[in-house]
Amino acid sequence: MTVGSGVLRYEAVPGWPQVPEDARLVEAVALALNSRDEIFVFARADVPVLVFNRDGDFLRGWERVDFERPHGIWIAPDDSVYLVDDFGHRVTHHSPDGELIRTIGPSGVPAQTGVVGLDYRTIRPGGGPFNMPTDLVTLSNGDIVITDGYGNARVHRFSREGELLCSWGEPGSGAGQFCVPHGIGVDENDNVYVCDRENSRIQVFSQAGNLLDVWTDVARPTEAFVARDGLVYVSELGFRAGVFPWNTRDVGKTGGRVSVFDPEGNLQARFGGGDDPSSSEDFFSPHDVQVDSDGSIYVAEVKVSAANHPDDDTSRFPTLRKFARAGASSSDGPPRVRHG
Repeated sequence: MTVGSGVLRYEAVPGWPQVPEDARLVEAVALALNSRDEIFVFARADVPVLVFNRDGDFLRGWERVDFERPHGIWIAPDDSVYLVDDFGHRVTHHSPDGELIRTIGPSGVPAQTGVVGLDYRTIRPGGGPFNMPTDLVTLSNGDIVITDGYGNARVHRFSREGELLCSWGEPGSGAGQFCVPHGIGVDENDNVYVCDRENSRIQVFSQAGNLLDVWTDVARPTEAFVARDGLVYVSELGFRAGVFPWNTRDVGKTGGRVSVFDPEGNLQARFGGGDDPSSSEDFFSPHDVQVDSDGSIYVAEVKVSAANHPDDDTSRFPTLRKFARAGASSSDGPPRVRHG
């Protein structure tokens, strides 16, 4: 069975990848690809970083790295790896083999933002880094842009040396405001795409924090991956899973799905919806999406964390999925995918 539409059609790859039992994988939270198309999975597991090839074979893992709760990952052009630990309030930079290079910004102690638990409605404006940060990207000059996140409503830009340059955003639903800035993508012009999850929109900013555009045809977006041809791949949590206690789970609305937009925000393809999340073609709780050089799509799902309703039995749901580009051949040439 194929999913998607037009030239953006995909075939699910059941059973991808082969996860070693001793990794004790609970759920995958984030994905990134290096320059060799190796897939790095940041996971809530005994082995928090697992590396696979495109066929799903396990290559290696990082076992000696401790995290409070893994959340976001980004691989820079030099194949070094950035990791975001939300409950640890820290962002770390590692060699491709997992050795710690440095810590970006404050670490371990939450910024004073007024947040009570995970209730984003209690956040005060103007908080500094970090209070439960969520994700990051690097710009073409090496600067680092971080969404911050569950306990804050800000985006922070650091220089490549780790100096805080600027921050923007505040709690709310107005232009430039956030309710859980969750995932972040970047295009070739260094514009950043912030998944404003609980406002169900993507806000596009310049690297200086100027608002350029707002996309609203999304359902609680969790990540935006921008390919070099400008296509934007978005994972969406939907309204059936991972709902905060003060919000209502709505099975009449869409569940988890993946959407593909052109650079202007026009929908090009969409699949999923949450009606049959145990099948290989559907989703329960998409949390991250990435694309390899052949145009195949990889999705990580937080199937345990998002199962907060008594009727949720996620034991049969995958936490990692691959969708191969349907009908693709070497003569088509690879899509121009932004490394990272």
